[in-house]
Amino acid sequence: MGGATGGYTTGHKEVVEIIRQRGRPYLFSNSVAPPIVGAALEVYELLKDPSHVNKLRQNTIQFRTGMAKAGFKILGHPECPIVPVWLGDAKLASGIANEMMKFNIYVIGFSYPVVPKGQARIRVQLSAAHTPKQIEKAIDAFVKVGKAKKVIS
Repeated sequence: MGGATGGYTTGHKEVVEIIRQRGRPYLFSNSVAPPIVGAALEVYELLKDPSHVNKLRQNTIQFRTGMAKAGFKILGHPECPIVPVWLGDAKLASGIANEMMKFNIYVIGFSYPVVPKGQARIRVQLSAAHTPKQIEKAIDAFVKVGKAKKVIS
């Protein structure tokens, strides 16, 4: 947790101690800022309510199923809300991500060196805050752009 502002490890005391003593040298030289810690604690409280996790699962299934049905190659674990849409070509992935912005859908194209050469993809990240209507809008936009770019028929 913490991202670019620092980091911390959490877990059972014994696990954290083993990481301190035997892990590779510390990667972080600064601590996490108090607002980041506060936000992380709030997230943990939110996760105690299973409705958020259940909603995220539903959204993930809706998006992955709709995209696969449309003809896109979807990578990753079927329950993961971070959905890689495989395209192969870096320029194509970047172009599709740019076109999606015209539909107010923000996605990121990933290519080498982030992923292996020839394995370019678009990364879609779902959340429990998305509505079914928003997910359908995203799928519809992918279909329009995918057909225009001849990724799907």
